Order: sequence, then C-alpha cells, then structure tokens
Amino acid sequence: MAVDAGLLRELGSVLGPGLLSTPEACVAYECDALTAHRHPPDLVALPTSVEQVQQIVRACHRHSVPVVARGSGTGLSGGALPVAGGLLLVLSRLDEILEVDPRRGLARVQPGVTNLAVSEAAAPYGMYYAPDPSSQVACSVGGNVAENSGGVHCLKYGLTVHNVLAVKLVTMEGELLALGSETGETPGLNLLAAVIGSEGLLGVVVEVTVRLLPIPRRVELLLAAFDDVGRCAEAVGQVIAAGIIPAGLEMMDAPAIKAAEAFARCGYPLDAQALLLCEVDGLPADVDDEIGRARALLEAAGATSVRVARDAGERHRMWSGRKSAFPAVGRLAPDYYCMDGTIPRRHLADVLAQIAALSAIYRLDVANVFHAGDGNLHPLILFDAGKDGELERAERFGAAILEACVAAGGTVTGEHGVGVEKLGPMCSQFGSAELETFHALKLAFDPAGLLNPGKAVPTLARCADYGALRVHGGQLPHSHLPRF
Repeated sequence: MAVDAGLLRELGSVLGPGLLSTPEACVAYECDALTAHRHPPDLVALPTSVEQVQQIVRACHRHSVPVVARGSGTGLSGGALPVAGGLLLVLSRLDEILEVDPRRGLARVQPGVTNLAVSEAAAPYGMYYAPDPSSQVACSVGGNVAENSGGVHCLKYGLTVHNVLAVKLVTMEGELLALGSETGETPGLNLLAAVIGSEGLLGVVVEVTVRLLPIPRRVELLLAAFDDVGRCAEAVGQVIAAGIIPAGLEMMDAPAIKAAEAFARCGYPLDAQALLLCEVDGLPADVDDEIGRARALLEAAGATSVRVARDAGERHRMWSGRKSAFPAVGRLAPDYYCMDGTIPRRHLADVLAQIAALSAIYRLDVANVFHAGDGNLHPLILFDAGKDGELERAERFGAAILEACVAAGGTVTGEHGVGVEKLGPMCSQFGSAELETFHALKLAFDPAGLLNPGKAVPTLARCADYGALRVHGGQLPHSHLPRF
C-alpha cells in the first residue's frame, strides 16, 4: 500500500539511510523464524539510539501507523510478523553493553545484544547470564524479554522473567518508562513482569538490566539412555521428587537422537529410544552427592545405560547435540514445524503417547526434543511444504498437540510466545473474561492499539470462529490475522 508522504519525510529526517521503503530492501524482514507466515513490511526503521526510537514511534502515533518491534528475528511464533500498513521497528543496531557490574551482580544492555554476548562480557568477572536458549548465539535480549525465553537451564535458574531486574520501555506516545529496579523490589504493581512476555504489545524495550550469577564451581553432566519413551518420561518426575533440582534436564526421542548424532557427532547412543541429559552444578561436595543419587535413580527407573561426561570437552559435545537438534532435524524432511507447549511433569508420558497417536492420525512424523524438567515440549513435526496440503496438515497436528497440553493442565506456550501462531489454541486456554482483561491491560499502555496489533491475545470474535472450526474439524487460514 502507499506510504504517507508526510510520514516518510519525518522518518527520513530522523533515520536517513536507516529507513528502508523499497520492496527489495524490505523483503528480508517479511517473517521471523516461523517462515510459514510472511508479510513484506511497508517500512523498516533501523534506529541507532533511544532518542530515534522515541521520534519514530511519536511520528507513527501522529499518523496512526502500527508499529511492530523486531529483534534478531529468531522468534518461532510470528511475533515479529509485519502488519499491513505498518512500520517494522528493527532494534538490532541498539547493541551496546552499557555496564557490567560484578559487585552488584548485574549488567545493563541494549535490546540488540545477544544472550551469549552478555555471558562473554561477564566471564572475566567469574559471572554469567543464565537464560540460554538454543539460539543464544543469535537471539537478542530484547526479543527474550518480549517472549519470556528460557533455555536448557531454565529448570534451576528460571526464564527471562526471573533474570531481569529492570527495563526501559518506550510507549507508543514516545514516553520513556523505567520499570523495576536493580534490587528486584519496587512498590506498587509489578508492571515489569507484565511487560516480560508481552510480545511487544505494551511498549518498545530499549534497555534491559539483567541479573548475573557466579559461574558454578563444578558442573557434571550425566547421559541416561532408555529403551522406552514412557519410562524415560517417568524418570523425570522421579528425579525431581527425590529433591534433586538439576541445572538442566533435557529429553530426546529416537528420531531426535539419530538426527543430532549425525549432525553433531556428540556420542549419543543410536540404539536408544529416548535419552535424558541431566546436568548438576554447584559446590563440589553437593555435585558429588546429587550426581550419584541421580545416577542411582535413573538406573532404578530402567535406564539401559548411564554415563557421566569425562571432562568439559565431552560435556560440551553432549550439549552440542541437544542445542543443535532443531537444525539437525532439518535433515530428516524438507520442512519442520516446531511446537511449544508446557504440561505438568506427571503427564509427560501420557502426552508423548498422545503425540505419537496424533502422528499416525495426521500421517506426519514427529521428533521430540524438549525441556523435560519443566515440562516444556518442543515436538518437531516433519512435513514437505511442496506437497499439497502438508503444511495445513502440520498446522492442524500442531494445534492438536497444544489442545492436548491444555487438556493436561498445561499451557499453549512455554517460551516461544503466542504471536500469530497460537491465537486459536489461546481460546481454549482462556475464557472471555480473562481475554477481556488482557485487552484492557493492552489498552492501558497503548490506547490507540498501534503496537503489534493482532498478536498474542485473540479477539472474542476470533475465538468464536475458532470454536466453530474446532467443532467441524477445520482451521483458520494464514490470512486471518485478527486486529485489536
């Protein structure tokens, strides 16, 4: 659509070459890592300062132009998908580490800084930043705040919300708000927690203060192989019930094991139907005790083999298979669809069995690799988008998995967010009163409804459509993106 000439002049004077408006320049930003959903942006802004961000959103507010904030584009739910007639605000050039203070145990960073860069900057002080998504070498802290990302160590150290002390947020009117504090305690409502995981609906994050932790004195990694997926899943609950809280407790099934081993050469047992990676860290005496207890528990739970990484090099190789599992599975089929639902640990075996049954119903293979310790599932549905109907079948399969998660007492997302992908299943998890409350919070921050419209929280009309389609076994088309 035609872009308002007045807005173009205003933004051009602020950004110069940092404003992209031609189709050729903008097409690179048409989607995030959920590539099934694409929409070329009309405008792309690449600010280099907080002041520029404020000027951009003020101009868009005056011209009633929607704004979608984007980080590194590694999101998996379409949260950074451009909207028609809107501006895509790309924050990747705000990439400075403003402060690292080991005495106060914190770092202040701009939103374009990658997760891994924070830990690298803190390492000389014997500290690190705990959240470590598999994409941590590329994903940005600002994007993690938007989606409340986690990673393989979230069982012990929590998600982004547990590791962020404060943010600075630009509202749609251009006001700069400071939420939270370096002490972690503030009077009044906890608006910081509301912003983390809000997917860009409430404001544009321009600075984040994160908590740094001391690097553990000792780390040990145990790999347990099982000949049955159900027994492996049940072993997860047994470890936690014994009072052992691993730093990470990850599970993979046979297809994921084979793909990861072929890709990363990490020493996984190819005859296993499932494996657990159990990492324990802390003081040396505590680690000795917990790794011994965990080993005994897993052997008693039916593990066919249990081994501890001999050294840091082998531990790194073991983790490299898990962290490269998503790209590794890409070798098994032309395309895959990564889901993200969370369930109570006690239902792991049952829901995995349901996923296997759904795989037969939808005639699509699936590989499971996930954060078993906190029940955050990441089934990878394999399909070929070049074959008629397979993408739609994969999406129906994914929606059925999320419905199973909700039925088990879980949620439709653990760390990937809702975006445009899970608007339908959100209608199963929340009732109309809850959805109306979400919309009210959104409007309190953004009365004009211009920030990332149509994402994360479905309209009641959308839910009515979704309910009718569920009755008839149908599905909403990609183009049906509801507006606030």
